[in-house]
Amino acid sequence: MSDHAKQGWRARLLSETPRSRREAKLGQAYRGWLQFRQNRLALLGLAIVVALIVIAVLAPWIAPHHPHEENLAQRLLPPGTGAHLLGTDEFGRDILSRIIYGARVTLYIVVLVALIAAPIGLIVGTAAGYLGGWLDAALMRVTDVFLSFPSLILALAFVAALGPGIENAVIAIALTSWPPYARIARAETMTIRNSDFIAVARIQGAGTGRILFRHVMPLCVSSLTVRVTLDMAGIILTAAGLGFLGLGAQPPMAEWGAMVSSGRRYILDQWWVATIPGLAIFIVSLAFNLLGDGLRDVLDPRQKK
Repeated sequence: MSDHAKQGWRARLLSETPRSRREAKLGQAYRGWLQFRQNRLALLGLAIVVALIVIAVLAPWIAPHHPHEENLAQRLLPPGTGAHLLGTDEFGRDILSRIIYGARVTLYIVVLVALIAAPIGLIVGTAAGYLGGWLDAALMRVTDVFLSFPSLILALAFVAALGPGIENAVIAIALTSWPPYARIARAETMTIRNSDFIAVARIQGAGTGRILFRHVMPLCVSSLTVRVTLDMAGIILTAAGLGFLGLGAQPPMAEWGAMVSSGRRYILDQWWVATIPGLAIFIVSLAFNLLGDGLRDVLDPRQKK
């Protein structure tokens, strides 16, 4: 890079005040929102996800019954019977109340897995892509090992080793979810590691850690956000699968996969016991997919015309 180019980059960096950068980000966010709201399916997905969050937060106030309240005299009541809008299960517990409290469990799993897996994948991917060499080869081979197994099978192995429980299920799902994020972060890093602004940061004396955390990782966040949102459906299905097998949330906790498992014995005569939590899993998974598609159109530069 010539001296004239270096001086130009320094002048541009100095001219950008924090206020101007903040205004630019707000303007970009507003333009993104205008583009996002043109996608009606994405808006539908966003509305369902927001409704899930509201239901999870307000569960104690909107649930008509306590989720663990048993009444064997009213077991297996069909939907619309008395005060039970969606019927009752084999122990006489209100299914609507358990669906509402199950939203809390689902949101808890999704958020914790995203907070654990995404940073691990981001750090591994950016370090491998920026530093290269033997570290890149070693990290990517570890990533390939995790990717070579189906995520549900690998999660089952981890839960079997850690023991059943919702916390162990979260750890198991997170340990199987980070490799795709590492791949994406590595690919993004390799495209920008030789950019001019990275060279300017090196010239100004920035170390490797500062370059990774201040310059490289923020540019990978948009792609990772899209992938994480699209993976939410898979996380929900994996958590439901673990719950169905009795390795996730333990009774009497209201968890949709466990509810499907307990209701499968009555699927022919009392279909609502297993079908209604199954529909909840389907609707929320579809909502995250629709939301992810909308975010991809906004955040992925390759999708822009």
